[in-house]
Amino acid sequence: MVEVLKSIKEDKLSTNQKHLIIGAGFVGLGMAQALKAANMSYDQIDASDDIGGNWYHGVYETAHIISSRKITQFTHFPMPESYPDFPSAKNMRDYLNSFADHFDLRPHIELNKTVSYVRPIENNLWEVTFSNGEQRIYKGVLVCNGHHWSKRFPKFEGQFNGEIIHTKDYKHPDQLRGKRVLVIGAGNSACDVAAEAARVAAKSVLSMRESVWFIPKTFGGVPFADLIKWWMPEVFQRLMTYLVIRLTFGKHEDYGLPKPKHRIFEKHPTLNSEVPYYIKHGRIIPKPGVSRLDGEEVEFVDGSREAFDIIVCGTGYDVSYPFLPPELQRVEGSVVKCYAGSFLDDYKGLYFIGWGQARGGVGSLIAAYGQLFARYLQLQDEINVPLGLVFKEIGQKLPQTHLSDPQQIFRGVNLANLLFNEFVKKAHQVDSKYPHFSNRQLSQTPSYSELRSKIVI
Repeated sequence: MVEVLKSIKEDKLSTNQKHLIIGAGFVGLGMAQALKAANMSYDQIDASDDIGGNWYHGVYETAHIISSRKITQFTHFPMPESYPDFPSAKNMRDYLNSFADHFDLRPHIELNKTVSYVRPIENNLWEVTFSNGEQRIYKGVLVCNGHHWSKRFPKFEGQFNGEIIHTKDYKHPDQLRGKRVLVIGAGNSACDVAAEAARVAAKSVLSMRESVWFIPKTFGGVPFADLIKWWMPEVFQRLMTYLVIRLTFGKHEDYGLPKPKHRIFEKHPTLNSEVPYYIKHGRIIPKPGVSRLDGEEVEFVDGSREAFDIIVCGTGYDVSYPFLPPELQRVEGSVVKCYAGSFLDDYKGLYFIGWGQARGGVGSLIAAYGQLFARYLQLQDEINVPLGLVFKEIGQKLPQTHLSDPQQIFRGVNLANLLFNEFVKKAHQVDSKYPHFSNRQLSQTPSYSELRSKIVI
């Protein structure tokens, strides 16, 4: 009865006293649970017809996580013991649904709800416009819309007579069966598709502009990600990884590949044991970058040519926030220029979450960061200036890369919790320096009726 009354009370609460969480994937659900645990009122929306984010709508049927179950799960909600060390896409979908049910998150989630525009208005509030023309006012917006949906395609010279798709469009091995397949890219999805093609396709060619460090998914029967401990500095992790690679795979030259030009971890790691295996069996043919397309053939930069039926581009994604006005577009390359991973210094109430690429499972990171973030939001309610300005004033720098060491994040979260009272004092000092701070209001998006009047049917 108490829970029912609380739910009714929250339903009657004006949205300008709530936060809005955009996205109900891994990150969005984790943040929702953190806010609920802190007794903070929020709404949550997702453009899809079900929860789960990329694990619901964006991965292929045969996908498995590359990090381990142990570090991917939320630490306060372990995955079932029956799950393998590397759960499947279905395992992940089932797990996220169980998480939402266990913490009773569904009553706050609206599905098939697409945001078209978010802008700051008077009194440091935020106006959110939805694709159906509905508008609501919130005191803050948590942007958790993910970074595996805005497909990035390479620019090709020439024309190809076959099919060109992105790894996002790959769903089932039947799309490759019996075909001559070219996979472009060297990331985890690209290598997974190349390995799948090695099993079912007539030909599997993997085009890489430059070599990558193939890190084995397991070493000594243990998931590689589980070998990394919180106390290990990155230089030690790098040395250990290099030794594991040499002991497992040997040298790149043994596979006809040039040695990578970057150090381990300077790019997002590729955890894959199958590509080297299939190269050795002649089932994957490694090639350098694509030079041009020519009918059914593709010419590579080394002058060689091969015929293909389909090209699969594992060329990544853009970090994208199409619902934000130009003044709030803070993306440079793959980096969102915000302090402490989430906060702006010139706008209060807009938070970017989950845009980075950490080497490790997202669940354990969100479980740790979510509680700290809820404390930050409670502090934000006490002061008028943006928390990003506080971080800036204490000397924190804007990020220069989207890559991060999860162990460093854990240490940072623990330190932030330990020093939180000192941060609160500093926040109030900064707040007193800017007594008249207010978000700069931005122009209103065209109304729904105006948008419809411009559509030519």
